[in-house]
Amino acid sequence: MNPATASILGLTVSFFALAALVLRQALIAAAPAGILVQVLALSIMVWARFTFGRRSFNASAAPTAGGLVTNGPYKYLRHPIYAAALYLTWAGVLTHPSFLNFLIGLVPTAGLAVRMLAEERLVAAEYPGYAAYAARTKRVIPFLL
Repeated sequence: MNPATASILGLTVSFFALAALVLRQALIAAAPAGILVQVLALSIMVWARFTFGRRSFNASAAPTAGGLVTNGPYKYLRHPIYAAALYLTWAGVLTHPSFLNFLIGLVPTAGLAVRMLAEERLVAAEYPGYAAYAARTKRVIPFLL
């Protein structure tokens, strides 16, 4: 499967899983620590959107004109918006513990992983400096992963 198609598929699957968590009333955290994580996640999303600018959403994750963004939250994470979506998702799932919620939470995790890997292939082909950036910057958890 080509990276653009994989990226769209990963995003679509993630949205459906998040909708399932909303319907199960399991996306919004039920504990103060979870709510704090979700507020921080939303803050990271907003920061990343402002840093990336108007070109920050592309359904296929294909690179857009304007150069590789490596400042703001992108200094610490290659995928701060996807990371924040995962933080938000898991803060909800872990404060509404059930086997089904856990399984549903794995779906956007897998979908966004597919999207991140596809996006990295597309961006690496477009920007020669991406390999060096990727070597010094983590994907979703600063300093760890």
